[in-house]
Amino acid sequence: MSIHTIRRDQCHLAWDKSLAPVLHIQSGETITFDCLDASNGQILPTSTSENIQSLVFAQLDQVCGPIYVEGALPGDALQIDVMSLETADWGWTGILPGFGLLADEFPEPNLKIWDLKRAPSGTGEYGYTWFDESKGIKLPLQPFMGEMGVARGVEGQWSTIPPYNTGGNLDTKYLYEGSQLFLPVEVEGALFSIGDGHAAQGDGEICGTAIETPIKVTVKLTVCKDRSHIRTPHFRFHKSSNPAKPMNSEEFYCVTGIDPDLREATRSAARNMIEFLGAEHGLSRVEAYMLCSVVADLKMLEVVDMPNYAIGMMIPRSIFTQ
Repeated sequence: MSIHTIRRDQCHLAWDKSLAPVLHIQSGETITFDCLDASNGQILPTSTSENIQSLVFAQLDQVCGPIYVEGALPGDALQIDVMSLETADWGWTGILPGFGLLADEFPEPNLKIWDLKRAPSGTGEYGYTWFDESKGIKLPLQPFMGEMGVARGVEGQWSTIPPYNTGGNLDTKYLYEGSQLFLPVEVEGALFSIGDGHAAQGDGEICGTAIETPIKVTVKLTVCKDRSHIRTPHFRFHKSSNPAKPMNSEEFYCVTGIDPDLREATRSAARNMIEFLGAEHGLSRVEAYMLCSVVADLKMLEVVDMPNYAIGMMIPRSIFTQ
């Protein structure tokens, strides 16, 4: 198995199918990325709220890559196995003027620097951080990458800020170690990129930032041929009541709907699950629609990176006994 390494400076700030790949790999190979935080190194452990005011917004949400995967063609899906995640020992959460669900109510910049207490390697846990030790508010760490995407099939440069049907800024906390993400391939080679490390986040990321942190992440990229029913990000993950041990639980499959209208994003997620159940489990549209109503859960995965919302519909794989 080949293992490749991508440096922090091998990055870009827009999805663009004309970008030259930084690496060509065979399907099934593994890559380790050394990613800066979402500020592109503008925020440091010594930063204060004043540094939020001087952020160069055009430099935010850089992604490392792109990676050309041999054999990936439009109509295929790229499978991304998240093998390992290692955060820095610090992170930050900011209130950025103009960003977030309640941007009109929180116009002043603010910054919190976190001290991340990482668990020793091999323990199966990630560690913790104190939101406020004097008040007894302690958070488990559950790292994941906010940005994972492939190049769009349309011409031009596309901001890394919002999510798209091809991935991008999904900000989906279930894409932790052990999860699998499936992205629709729209250009030859897929042109995969990754970035925006998070140490912890709630569904939706309502203030516009999570615990942002530099991360070293290792992923395996595999081409899945003839997956035309995957037209938005799909992913497989284990859901746990203990965020520190996500593998000790039930497995779920989730599809997404991406749209600038919240209702349409939700309708898209439902349609995509119906199509998945037909393609993978042989259900009719009527059967799939009823099954979704009975057992599937809707989640607001990402609601602040305009113009698009990301809505997920997830279903437990344990219901499929054959």
